[in-house]
Amino acid sequence: MALGTADVAHILLALVVILVAAHGVGELFARLRQPRVIGEIVGGLLLGPTVLGALAPAAQRWLFPAHGTTATVLGSTYQLGLLLLMYCSGIEVRSSVRRREGRTVAWILGAGTVIPFLAGLAVLPFIAERTFYGPSGNHTSFLLVFGIAMAVTSIPVISRIMFDLGILGTPFSRIVIGAAVVEDVLLYIVLAVALGAAAEPSSALFGLPGAIGVVPGSSWDFAYHSAATVGVLGLSLLVGRPLYRATAASRVNLVRRRSPVAFQLVFLLLACLLCVFLGIQPFFGAFVAGIIVGSATTAPNPAEEGATVAIKDFAFAFFVPVYFAVVGLQLDLLHSFNPLFFLAYLAFACAVKAVSVYAGARFGGQPPSAAVNLAVAMNARGGPGIVLASVVFGAGIINQSFYAVLVLLAIVTSLLAGSWLERVPRERLLGAHDDQPTRSRAGRATGRQPHGIPAGEGGPAAHRDPAGD
Repeated sequence: MALGTADVAHILLALVVILVAAHGVGELFARLRQPRVIGEIVGGLLLGPTVLGALAPAAQRWLFPAHGTTATVLGSTYQLGLLLLMYCSGIEVRSSVRRREGRTVAWILGAGTVIPFLAGLAVLPFIAERTFYGPSGNHTSFLLVFGIAMAVTSIPVISRIMFDLGILGTPFSRIVIGAAVVEDVLLYIVLAVALGAAAEPSSALFGLPGAIGVVPGSSWDFAYHSAATVGVLGLSLLVGRPLYRATAASRVNLVRRRSPVAFQLVFLLLACLLCVFLGIQPFFGAFVAGIIVGSATTAPNPAEEGATVAIKDFAFAFFVPVYFAVVGLQLDLLHSFNPLFFLAYLAFACAVKAVSVYAGARFGGQPPSAAVNLAVAMNARGGPGIVLASVVFGAGIINQSFYAVLVLLAIVTSLLAGSWLERVPRERLLGAHDDQPTRSRAGRATGRQPHGIPAGEGGPAAHRDPAGD
């Protein structure tokens, strides 16, 4: 369908304003040594009902309408940004934990993931949860979301903080990132199940769930989505990598011979389409596709690595900033926000996560000071917390009030973790290690952008290691 000149101009203007706000405020935050992604969200917040909507409501509603062609295009760009973000995050899922640190990682995973998740489930009966339901919300889906929000940790944000401090490659950083990688994979599985449990009746008629008669909201529905999500991840790890290698190396693969970038994008979209057919949210397919691509190449492959870098470059220049800006654009802190509940939720979530990680670190053999620093670092929710909020809000599981709580929880915990670790004497975070990053005279780490830091949360994509974390 052809668009009119006025519609095209409106769309272009909205995208220009969003990109300028996201990159401009993101760069300001980066110069203040804060996560760039937080600045991109704040840029969107300035354009939303909280600031621009309060100062010039008519202009804000015209520039970013709730319905119509512009809203559809922005929504599509937002969804593509989410898929590309999850794809890039999946590429980074590779831990470098060493055997002597495995015990600590295992204890932190057991205590720092399970205890916060169960604590969230335990406290839910004392909260008027229905006041936070969205149009598709139900007890099961909201219960899982509430628990995930308590347990999630951000790999990119905490990696960026460690990069700035010059402590990437130390035992401390390997423990944090190693635990966070496994934790996020587990929580994304639970999130996919929660989204499946909240699917609208019409969505169950499409694909495999409709073919086998899965009824939304039933116990069979929950069992199906649990099995399907775990099955997709398991089969992808067993079959996906050799299949990707074989397809990429095939002489009849004209797409890859013409453009390795196009081949990776086709693979990404097919993985998302497969998940949609199975009744699983497409973001999980993008995440799994990233894991496959990131782990499929064991030897140096300039073409594959160049394609990955090219995708990240454009994704973090256009799609991902638009995604994070729209996250901020959807926040309405004037009309749909309960500050008292947020403060209580923030305090409870931080306390439970910190205490559980501290206990796990101590049982894992860490001294008290290191356990405290690990507890603070694992509290940063960052990008995964924001993805959680945006996905469940878009699925209708939560309303705008709880959406604001989850986004601000991710922002505040990331800022707190960064501020704490910036003030800890650097020697306390260092271990005996022979591959610590070098530091410049100004005190900042030098060299390439570290593994595990998408440029939207840390720095320019051109400085990234293409192989991932």
